[in-house]
Amino acid sequence: MISPSLHSANFWSALLTRAKAYTELLKFRLSFLVAFSSAFGYLLATQLSFNWLSFSMLCLGGFLISGASVTINQILEHDLDALMKRTRGRPLPSGRISVKEAGWVAIISGLIGFLLLMQFTNPLTVVLALASLLLYSFVYTPLKRVGPVAVFVGAIPGALPPLLGWVAATGVVSYEALVLFGIQFIWQFPHFWAIAWVSHDDYQKAGFKLLPSGGQKDFNTAIQIMIYTLFLLPMGLLPAKLGITGINSALIVSVCGVLFLAQTFKLMRNCLDKGEKANRSALQIMFGSFIYLPVVQIAFILDKI
Repeated sequence: MISPSLHSANFWSALLTRAKAYTELLKFRLSFLVAFSSAFGYLLATQLSFNWLSFSMLCLGGFLISGASVTINQILEHDLDALMKRTRGRPLPSGRISVKEAGWVAIISGLIGFLLLMQFTNPLTVVLALASLLLYSFVYTPLKRVGPVAVFVGAIPGALPPLLGWVAATGVVSYEALVLFGIQFIWQFPHFWAIAWVSHDDYQKAGFKLLPSGGQKDFNTAIQIMIYTLFLLPMGLLPAKLGITGINSALIVSVCGVLFLAQTFKLMRNCLDKGEKANRSALQIMFGSFIYLPVVQIAFILDKI
């Protein structure tokens, strides 16, 4: 006879395993960053009155819609994910969650997310969120096997969260909102391409074509990464110039931009080697991009406060 304590231990172990699989399916960290970027836009847009309920539901709704988007992405690509070392352990290719079950997760999380935005924000926010989900799931996802145009398309829904936050707070797409969108839009090119450089061999197995300049890990690709990173320097100063934030954040953003740019020059130098040095440089750019965006957004928020 199995003891009740063993039954309980098995139950909680199974529950934790299932929760971990759902967390991976919804890509918790990525969806959290989407919610954070939406919160960032909302906080910068808020003037005198602050609606905590609307703010909280925007963050939760953004998280759930992002989770629905990435789940749809994984459903459409589960066969391709099984081919790549970096993705074969995901819930669908590993068999921990079925495609049908993942479909229900996407439907339920997406519906709840949109209902929250409909109830606590405004119609324009809902429309933009819907456009983001459709672009990411049904346009960007298939385009990844077509060519580097996928990066441009994917950068649009990837840059919408701060604009969504601004629109949720104000109800309009203003030039300030477009500046915040522009910063995150430009940031995604070095971010995407650094990931594509590091994962190039895996991506080739799945037929993904995300690198520019003929899809090669070469000097031309490194130059394009550098050029887009260079654009971040003037873009990062626009919020201070337009009075959205102040001089303190402008200084922090400038330092971050210069350090980020320096990493791209290192890639340009090392890519001639075509070996591990170039891969390490691309990996440093990838991690640098992960650090750059939240640091810049936090600096803007603190300067506004």
